[in-house]
Amino acid sequence: MLPKPRADLKPNTADFERLPLVKPTGFREYDARWLFPEEINLMGLNAVGLGMATLFTRRGVPRRIVVGHDYRWYSGAVKQALMTGLLAGGCEVHDIGLALSPMAYFAQFELDVEGVAMVTASHNDNGWTGIKMGLSRPLTFGPDDMSELKSIVLNGDYETRTGGRYIFVHDMAERYVKSLTNRPKLKRRLKVVAACGNGTAGAFAAEVLSAVGCEVVPLNTDLDHSFPNHNPNPEDMKMLHAVAAKVRETNADVGLAFDGDGDRCGVVANDGHEIFADKVGVMLARDISSLHRNAKFVVDVKSTGLFTTDPVLIANGATTTYWKTGHSYIKRFNFENKTLVGFEKSGHFFFNTPLGRGYDDGLIAALAVCDMLDRNPDKSIADLRDALPKTWSSPTMSPHCDDEKKYDVVERITEHYKRQKDSGGHIAGQAIRDLITVNGVRVMLEDGTWGLVRASSNKPELVVVVESPTSEANMKAIFKDIDQQLSRFPEVGEYNQKIAV
Repeated sequence: MLPKPRADLKPNTADFERLPLVKPTGFREYDARWLFPEEINLMGLNAVGLGMATLFTRRGVPRRIVVGHDYRWYSGAVKQALMTGLLAGGCEVHDIGLALSPMAYFAQFELDVEGVAMVTASHNDNGWTGIKMGLSRPLTFGPDDMSELKSIVLNGDYETRTGGRYIFVHDMAERYVKSLTNRPKLKRRLKVVAACGNGTAGAFAAEVLSAVGCEVVPLNTDLDHSFPNHNPNPEDMKMLHAVAAKVRETNADVGLAFDGDGDRCGVVANDGHEIFADKVGVMLARDISSLHRNAKFVVDVKSTGLFTTDPVLIANGATTTYWKTGHSYIKRFNFENKTLVGFEKSGHFFFNTPLGRGYDDGLIAALAVCDMLDRNPDKSIADLRDALPKTWSSPTMSPHCDDEKKYDVVERITEHYKRQKDSGGHIAGQAIRDLITVNGVRVMLEDGTWGLVRASSNKPELVVVVESPTSEANMKAIFKDIDQQLSRFPEVGEYNQKIAV
């Protein structure tokens, strides 16, 4: 039997080569992320695979699983070690090779397989690895699943079984691309910048967009796991600024930016200005609700307040629920409540029947943007953006905070704002109208200005977002208040990006 994992092993030691290393903090709320090999080694990945197989057995789910990997130099080895554990636990493993996360989700349906284990660290810096997991399509693990898996692995409570079987699926990429492109071509000839940040989407995005009739301008589509230009993260202003420059240079109709594993899409308008993904969501919701009256949407707590106040959505009978940030949370809410689309500010979009199968796919989101433009032949995406009610909003700001400390900080910040609301305190001269605490704390002022503080689900960071429908000054005022509160905690470090106040 594989030994119980340890958390104190160091690379380049004998014990590191003969014992499993698994750092407990790698088990996040809904997926897993570790620095490789400092926080998990190959034997540790054996343990995680064996733990997954044990979890499937305990849940009474057939031990059949799709496995794929992204384009990092070590991802193939990580996947092989994970599969060794899965096979030792008696799993039938369907290896689809190099893949996007949505390609792995697609493969679950295409192969009629229950489980998925996609080896990817998404947009995290090089050196990170991770696994996006599920045992019931189209859902991925939630906190209960992750907690049980963590317990099995860290306690060495896994079970070996006979009957493991390995199947290599050589043509899943072709089948996935065909599923996206087997549709009518666009009537409008769109010039599209396809930006991939040298991540895995570079192998597929240009092909899909060209096949539906776009003139594609590729940007950093060559695969390079060193990410020489910037991380493949459509929330990162470095990536968006690079896309904006290419859009202006080529007079493109739109820029589309894909993250490292292809499940997110960012958008830059034809005038070279980025459109944050929650505003893109409002634009798509307007378009979709005009075709599907009384549509129901779900969005995460980082997203703009326009989902509930936009007059076009109200006129179309659309209703929106705010829910926990995280692709697993929004995906599950979307599935269980039969909402038409789920939108996350990070760029995860979840299209349910009849628009999709409920999982997040950056290429499906990109095609939805193209279809929206196709249905508005006399308007640019800047025109559609400018038709939205004006708000002033920040990018997603992420001050560093260790995984072991971030939830405590958020809890204490939440308690502060609860006390302030109960005592009638003011921010920017306004009373606190409401607090949404399903995921961190979203502080809402009388005029609709709001600010959010929550713990990142997959990095040692906090997440801060602010927005005002009335003025830039009010947006900056609520950020200043939040920033002052965070500055009381020495465990909160530097921001990745920060608005000036």
